[in-house]
Amino acid sequence: MSRRLFCALAAPAGTALAAAAAGMQADETPGGAKDSMKEAKATNTKWWPGQRQKHSTRNSKVCDLTGWWENDLGSKMLVDKIDSQGNFSGVYHTAVSSTQKPIEPSPLVGSQHLDKDGLCTFGFTVNWKFSDSTAVFVGQCFGEDGREEVLQTSWMLREKVDSQHNDWKATRVGRNTFKRVA
Repeated sequence: MSRRLFCALAAPAGTALAAAAAGMQADETPGGAKDSMKEAKATNTKWWPGQRQKHSTRNSKVCDLTGWWENDLGSKMLVDKIDSQGNFSGVYHTAVSSTQKPIEPSPLVGSQHLDKDGLCTFGFTVNWKFSDSTAVFVGQCFGEDGREEVLQTSWMLREKVDSQHNDWKATRVGRNTFKRVA
């Protein structure tokens, strides 16, 4: 397990966690989430593209994480551009939540392992704006041989609890498959 991911799992939830997962300094902000929301509104797509555009199948093996993805539960995420070091940001729109508060889009920050074979592994953190919880996703991108691009992910969700005695119920683990939708 990478030192950066381990730190993200062990650290308390908060903005610093999200920044640390992306390798950002504490005074930096993801920024891409706000910009992408403004761009989506400007194109009259709200937070989800009005037309489901099929991404052209890439002949190369390189998996490009940028764009809109939807998982098997209906949650959607937009990954903004990826820098030369593999760091990225975006916004996550969950379709499921156990909180009683209204769901809000939340920023995601992460990085991918850049490799010549194109089958990248990646990780990102989502600091939920509407609840006292943070999720860490790790996964791998598949899309070789002209097949549909998919992201196979595993995640860990940490919710705040009222005491150490209740720590046993604070963490959930799961898996999701994301497919490119635009």
